[in-house]
Amino acid sequence: MSFVEKWDKAFDARDRDALAALLDDEFVFVRHQSGKEIPKEDMLNMWTSDGPRVVLNNYRVIYENDDIVVTHRFIDFPSGDKEAVLGVINLKNGKGIRMETGATPMPS
Repeated sequence: MSFVEKWDKAFDARDRDALAALLDDEFVFVRHQSGKEIPKEDMLNMWTSDGPRVVLNNYRVIYENDDIVVTHRFIDFPSGDKEAVLGVINLKNGKGIRMETGATPMPS
């Protein structure tokens, strides 16, 4: 099973243990709005919370190998905002070490 397949399954299930196993201890998420780096534990809390979920549309993997995953999707946020999001996950020893996104606001 590819990294993306494992990731998607864990993310959809909000499976904290499975997501944590896919991320290096030094993992950081870089916010596209500010460039701020968010550590692994904070992202796990966000991704596995019981709060409202984003809706992913037209999700596709553009490229994946042992070093990098590049994806694109349209996201509908609980606030009603919509964005087209390009995501990149850098991999190290089969685990995510860094994730960055670039987003373009979309009309509602």
